[in-house]
Amino acid sequence: MPISSIEDKKRLVRRLAGSGRGFAEQYGFQVTNNPSSLFQLLYLSALLSRRGDFRRAVESARALREAGWDSAARLARSLHEDRVRVLRAAGQRGDVDALASVLGDLARTVVDRYRGDLRRLRAKAQYDPRQERKLLTELPGVDDQVVELFLREAQALWREVAPVADRRALAAARRLG
Repeated sequence: MPISSIEDKKRLVRRLAGSGRGFAEQYGFQVTNNPSSLFQLLYLSALLSRRGDFRRAVESARALREAGWDSAARLARSLHEDRVRVLRAAGQRGDVDALASVLGDLARTVVDRYRGDLRRLRAKAQYDPRQERKLLTELPGVDDQVVELFLREAQALWREVAPVADRRALAAARRLG
């Protein structure tokens, strides 16, 4: 039986996600349809896709936001050395210098191509999920895994991509029958 109303679809997505809230919201990141929130969701997704402890990724994303880099434009204006310092203080390991570069490149590209607003990427894709995925993967540091993480969280806002069913959502769906 097809799901008829938008509210029914939202309820299903919440159930598939587990607790009724997405991962980002569970860890203090608002998922709203505004440029800052969407960009924070994108850099959180990029950090989560890296190997290592997810708590370190969440803490790094929080640290970037707390440093005042809560939008693409603000992160794009940040100094590389400051990004390295904040990421190291948040517990990032490995090549923090490269990570800081990728995040800076990501922010500058979002500003240059979409004036800092990922909703413009969505409009450019004409609300076609395949095009949205393609345009997202053209951004620095964004691969298929980052796209899946981002869209899983954004699907309540970007209805055309729902349902995004990664391994976690599929496991929840199996439990629900």
